[in-house]
Amino acid sequence: MTGIILRGIGGFYYVMDETGTVHQLRAQAKIRRVKLTPLVGDRVEFEPARGEMDGWLKEILPRDNSLVRPSVANIDLIVLVCAAASPKIDSLLIDRMLISARKAKIDAMLVINKCDLDRDAAEAIKRRYRGAGIDVMLASAERGEGVEELKKRLLGLTHAFGGQSGVGKSSLINALYSLDLMVGRVSDKIERGKHTTRRCELISVEGGGRVLDTPGFSLLETDLIEPREVSLWYPEFFPYEGKCRFSPCYHAGEPDCCVKDALNEGKFSRERYDSYIEILTEMKERWKNRYD
Repeated sequence: MTGIILRGIGGFYYVMDETGTVHQLRAQAKIRRVKLTPLVGDRVEFEPARGEMDGWLKEILPRDNSLVRPSVANIDLIVLVCAAASPKIDSLLIDRMLISARKAKIDAMLVINKCDLDRDAAEAIKRRYRGAGIDVMLASAERGEGVEELKKRLLGLTHAFGGQSGVGKSSLINALYSLDLMVGRVSDKIERGKHTTRRCELISVEGGGRVLDTPGFSLLETDLIEPREVSLWYPEFFPYEGKCRFSPCYHAGEPDCCVKDALNEGKFSRERYDSYIEILTEMKERWKNRYD
């Protein structure tokens, strides 16, 4: 039989078949031997349970795409969520997630939640990502602002919500689809969210789509990229590529750099450029030591 993984808990995988029946399965040893980890969203072949015998997940079918964080497969869109208020946006984390999505050929968008708590901050974040090649929407799960517009954008898609803990991913999903997912709050002391969502789960929603609620996280390592190719993951730079004096140009201090000129003219945000420099510096060091 074939089906799709809805969730994994304690070595068991819960797979929905074509009739909507959910089966509890264990992964066969051959899957572990090839070091392939089943992911929520994977299409699989399986043998259902018979009597007291366990059901077995036998094969993971070819993936359209996958991400490490959040750990999902075969999605149409990743909805990155940040907060206008606490917790403070981790722009570098968002930018790393954008690179991961683009490398996996997954569409991405950014939703700025809690916009009712700090409208100016929400608008500043939106300006930061102008030219980044993504849709940016303002929303408030608490007040319902932007929810219907976001729901139309997600209609019929398999989409995952990702981002820091405490930004309101589960609250947005509840508001969008009238669900009752557990939500947390942000610690007043350290301004970090608590990990209310403990596991990734695929949920069917009205309109034929599916949503994945995923645990929040604060760390994400970008896959190794050759340093001269890092700029290719920043759409703001595309109009200026090939126009600098030097080729390749790292856009990091070389004279007559068109990207730096555009930055100084306010064509894109300083925050995005700073994150580019940080990732570029990291990739130069890792590239130099890649055979160590």
